Amino acid sequence: MYQAADTRYETMQYNRCGASGLKLPAVSLGLWHNFGDTGNYDNMKAMCRTAFDHGITHFDLANNYGPAPGSAERNFGQILRDDLHPYRDELIISTKAGYDMWEGPYGNWGSRKYLIASLDQSLKRLGLEYVDIFYHHRMDPETPLEETMGALASIVKSGKALYVGLSNYDGPTLKKAAALLNDLRCPFIINQNRYSILDRGIEENGLKDASCELKKGIIAFSPLAQGLLTDRYLNGIPSDSRIAKDGRFLNESSLTPGRLSQLHALNELAAKRGQTLAGMALSWVLKDKKVTSVLIGASKPEQITENLSILGHTDFTAQELQKIDDIVG
Repeated sequence: MYQAADTRYETMQYNRCGASGLKLPAVSLGLWHNFGDTGNYDNMKAMCRTAFDHGITHFDLANNYGPAPGSAERNFGQILRDDLHPYRDELIISTKAGYDMWEGPYGNWGSRKYLIASLDQSLKRLGLEYVDIFYHHRMDPETPLEETMGALASIVKSGKALYVGLSNYDGPTLKKAAALLNDLRCPFIINQNRYSILDRGIEENGLKDASCELKKGIIAFSPLAQGLLTDRYLNGIPSDSRIAKDGRFLNESSLTPGRLSQLHALNELAAKRGQTLAGMALSWVLKDKKVTSVLIGASKPEQITENLSILGHTDFTAQELQKIDDIVG
């Protein structure tokens, strides 16, 4: 029977999520890839054990993570039953709804019907009575924002989620949503958005500044740009890489000569800092203390421990930051 490491809280850094009472580990584990039915269950379990043994208390899911949709939640639910159930109160488990999940007009976007039904399904797959954070996964251009935020508030009042978050929102919509949730006395504490050295959309659309102004947390996904910000592709496309095996979220067209030149230059700077390219990219996301946690993905336990090397190494000189900006333009 699995027993968590006694040293699990000795090295991890925990950051307060906005102005809330909740703290998240600086590094969280995302189950977007490699936890569906195409993955190896024993490997999934080993990754979750490794994460928790090193102080990663936050495991992030969504209703449609797989493949097939729902399978990541189902597999993680089995890991909870097999290994992590005795530690439930030490864990932060989040899930989301907002993307296409089932057939018909009620399996997508942001209606009250969809969000409440989806969370009920997620809880059954996970084998839980509640999740710690429930997110609306993307903005809905047609459903009134009042309806979506009202559904989130109802979910918290029902006891099926402790906190709520918003994912893939922009700054102006975030401010409107936050005002509604505040009026509803709903504990909205966090935003989840894509953010990396190569993708600074949350700076351009005002989300990062709005989150800080509203005292909400930020958790960044795809901090390694789906694997581009690693040494995997510096000398070609490995046969076991995401580009070679999948191609849905990252494909060969992403590796233009210009992009490769940028990656080599970033890799040289990382080496001067005593880091890998991936380590520097993760450190960069946490550089200014405005991001609460960075979501890593992994295909094997060793990648998790490698990524944890960033703890205590998130400071950059002004010259280093300027060099990174110059490289990526």
